[in-house]
Amino acid sequence: MGADREGSGRLRPVRVGVYLGCGALLLTGCASMPDSGDLRGVESTPRQDSQVRVFALPPREDARPAEIVQGFLEALTSDDAQYKTALKYLTPAARKTWDPFSSTTVLTDGPDANRQQQVNADGSDGSYSYVLAGTKVATVNDQHAYTPDSASYHATVHLTRQKDTKQWRIDGLPQGVVMGNSDFQRNYVSVNKYYFASNAPAGSAGQLGTVADPVYVREKVDPMTEMARALLKGPTRWLDPVVTSSFPSGTDLKEGVTSLSPDDRNRVTVPLNRRADHVNEAQCERMAAQLLLTFRDLTPTGVDEVELQRSNGSRLCVLTENHAEIIASHGTAEHPQFEYFIDGKQRLVRLSSVGGGKESEPVPGALGDGDRKLRAAAVSRDEDSAAGVSADGSSLYVGSLVSGASLGDAVLRSQGKTPQDRLTTPSWDGRGDLWVADRDPAKPRLLLLGKGAGEPLQVSTPGLDGRVQAVRVAADGVRIALIVEKDGKSSLQIGRIDRDAGERPSVSVFELHSVAPQLEEVTAMSWAGDSRLVVVGRESEGVLQMRYVQVDGSTPVGAAPSALTGVKEIAASEDERLPLVAHSEEDGIVRLSSGEQWQKVVKNGTAPVYPG
Repeated sequence: MGADREGSGRLRPVRVGVYLGCGALLLTGCASMPDSGDLRGVESTPRQDSQVRVFALPPREDARPAEIVQGFLEALTSDDAQYKTALKYLTPAARKTWDPFSSTTVLTDGPDANRQQQVNADGSDGSYSYVLAGTKVATVNDQHAYTPDSASYHATVHLTRQKDTKQWRIDGLPQGVVMGNSDFQRNYVSVNKYYFASNAPAGSAGQLGTVADPVYVREKVDPMTEMARALLKGPTRWLDPVVTSSFPSGTDLKEGVTSLSPDDRNRVTVPLNRRADHVNEAQCERMAAQLLLTFRDLTPTGVDEVELQRSNGSRLCVLTENHAEIIASHGTAEHPQFEYFIDGKQRLVRLSSVGGGKESEPVPGALGDGDRKLRAAAVSRDEDSAAGVSADGSSLYVGSLVSGASLGDAVLRSQGKTPQDRLTTPSWDGRGDLWVADRDPAKPRLLLLGKGAGEPLQVSTPGLDGRVQAVRVAADGVRIALIVEKDGKSSLQIGRIDRDAGERPSVSVFELHSVAPQLEEVTAMSWAGDSRLVVVGRESEGVLQMRYVQVDGSTPVGAAPSALTGVKEIAASEDERLPLVAHSEEDGIVRLSSGEQWQKVVKNGTAPVYPG
């Protein structure tokens, strides 16, 4: 390496700049790094306040190969929108072929860069190769979709000395960017795009049901504009078969639009290209509803209005937040009135979900009178009906939650030899259909009862590897969460519900994927938001813990629920303002409201559920 050959051990300062968004480099510090030998993975930037923007500096004059590689890796973690600084570390030819937006590879730590070889032609410095190595955490693809991954990572970065400038530059490198997990957490934020469920009926007030499609964008690099572009390009590949978008095919932001942001009235104006010029008012409002829902978590105060414009700048339509709720609903748009559980008399009882009351009452109808002993139940999302599983797990009953309503024969029976091999807790979807799994080892099945009645339909589950131990269907009716057991281990998996309404209607669950791969045993779960679940489980030989996970397998920002000893079951509402409810071996039914600790509700109670 010329005067700085391997083993010299000299340290060269590397400048680090922190920018606060006010037009000046606020802070310059120095860190020491070797300019020879192997480069070891470091997290280049600790997690900063959300308003702090971090920018890397370009390569200094006569920088050695090791410094070029390290500077390039640091530039990948900066808040440079177009990676202009990172491009300065590349040769002119490499700049033309490298696409930083094709993917983001997330590693447990920053990538180790180990020098692999030096090629000397005619006795002078010729070229160097560095192998970037690490263990993957996840990959974010060109659609911004996050996928967990635990494979090893190896990629080669090749450098040459430029003949004209005599400067070292990178001329061979992998596509996309790579960084450690802490840098990813600082740089990226998960945001939900919203589409409409293609096979779900309108809500009770005629709204279209929405489906959240979570993606990751860089938090401090104009996320509102990036989310608008991502929404217009359409849903991620996994979700695409079961949702629709109101935007005409090919719709994009008007050419020349570089940034979207709310004005002083909290309105966002979105100029579109000519593909959207001729949509009618109703379609335009559906388009605006998708944007408004997508934008709502990108500013501290949300967005009050969205205005869409034609390519000539004229107004297409304006939609307010209040009017958006009339057009589009989350799931069924039902707001739970009660929390439910099985009391000490094995009846279905309820608590008001408003005000934190602790006095339970039996539900109206036969499931609350105690004649049928129950061990689990599910309440329809409109809270008009309920399904109960008998105490031995063999029978499923469905009844009306109306005073005096009777209960007929079981709508389903399991032939499993033990209670653990019989019916799971059922779950109601947004269409009013009832789902349940029969765990009979001789005939394991996932079943659907239309409107909770009639002949059970066996759901096709291609790709399912194991036996279903628990079922929860999202309010949108197109995503299903399953606890799947195989070889003594249980995992949480999310699948996509596809419905075929042909001559012989069928329902299938496709593309199941694990969303909590670090947990070897998952014991309970519940939907806890548009794209979030709360999960109880343990890592290898670890203690039982409770955490939130996203449907894409990522971990949402924020604290996990407070620890709870002996938790057996968990219930959450997709309305995130409502408290968690759990069954603890020690304390019975307990409740956790935001910012508080677990509170005892009823000592003798099990199987808590919200409607759904």
